[in-house]
Amino acid sequence: MSTQPPEVSAEVEAFWVLARRQARLERLPGYFGPSALASLPPPAWSFGATPEQADELADLVAGGVKTATASAVDDYAAEGVPLPEPGTLGIVLDGSGRPRALVTTTEVAVVPFDQVPAEHAHAEGEGDRSLATWRQRHESFFREVDPHGRGFRPDMPVVLERFRVLHPKPGR
Repeated sequence: MSTQPPEVSAEVEAFWVLARRQARLERLPGYFGPSALASLPPPAWSFGATPEQADELADLVAGGVKTATASAVDDYAAEGVPLPEPGTLGIVLDGSGRPRALVTTTEVAVVPFDQVPAEHAHAEGEGDRSLATWRQRHESFFREVDPHGRGFRPDMPVVLERFRVLHPKPGR
C-alpha cells in the first residue's frame, strides 16, 4: 500500500494538467464543461517505505518495467481505505514527492502471499523479476514495514494490482 501526501503540490497540479491532456482524458468538448475526471487530480502516492525505494520503483514505473504491485490487505482495512478498483487513476511520486507517472489500475485480485504467481512477480519488475526474489523481498518488506502489527504469514492475503502507465515523466 502506498501513502498520499496531505495536500497536492503545485508540481503535482502542473503534472496533472499535462498528463490528463497527453492521456486524452479530456474527451468532451469544452462547451460541456470540465468533468470531475478532468478537473480533480487523482491521489498522488509513492511506492515503498523509504525515499530510496520510492525513487527506484518510480523509475521502474516511468520506464514501463513495473506494471504491478502488491500490498497487505490488512493495511487497507486498518486504515479504512477501500481496495483499488480497475479504472482508478493515480499519480506515482518519487522519493522527493515529484510526479513521475499517471497510472490507471487495470486488474485487482486478493490472494494468499504463498500463492502469488510468477507472472505477477515478473510484472512487478524488481530485481531479477523471479518469483523467488519477489517472495524474499516482499516477505522482508512485510516483516520490516508493519505499521498495524499484522505480522507476516505465508498465507496472509495480499492485494495484487496491475496498472498501465498513461503518461510517464522521464528522468528525475
